Amino acid sequence: MEFRRLDIPDLVLVLPRRFSDGRGWLAETWSAPSFAAAGIDVPFVQDNHTFSRQAGTVRALHFQLPPHAQAKLVRVARGAIFDVALDLRRGSPSFGRFVTAKLTADDGEELFIPSGFAHGFATLKPDTEVIYKVSKPYALAAERGLIWNDPDLAIPWPVTGKAAILSEKDGKLPRFADFVSPFSFP
Repeated sequence: MEFRRLDIPDLVLVLPRRFSDGRGWLAETWSAPSFAAAGIDVPFVQDNHTFSRQAGTVRALHFQLPPHAQAKLVRVARGAIFDVALDLRRGSPSFGRFVTAKLTADDGEELFIPSGFAHGFATLKPDTEVIYKVSKPYALAAERGLIWNDPDLAIPWPVTGKAAILSEKDGKLPRFADFVSPFSFP
């Protein structure tokens, strides 16, 4: 496995090694010892699996409040996504900045996102499936989000306005400027 630190160093692109033969391939997608050796020592407690029927489906920008804040390890099982992680940690040199990554089933990349970040993605292909590990169970009372297309953030989503397919709830989330972060750095 290869671990690449991104522009915000706490975000890590993970490149699992694939072993191929005439039947297909096998890849180790998570290993506690390998991740710990790379400085990612997170106890994952739950796996989530999403299916999006259409390209242009947006699921963003979600997080859970402390003490239920989740670290995530995101990968695509089928299709492709434009993935976004937004730093919500007050005092961080990258507070309010984001990193994007294209994750595909064909290439098998994974994105590690520590707690204190909002996360979202837009599907690039129809019938896209995303699987992600989280470090804390889902807690409805702690669930929060920010509007995906906030002009102040200027995230270069591959889909715009009315072409985006999103939930009613995601379409009504607050802007980043109206958000008082409960997260701190480090």
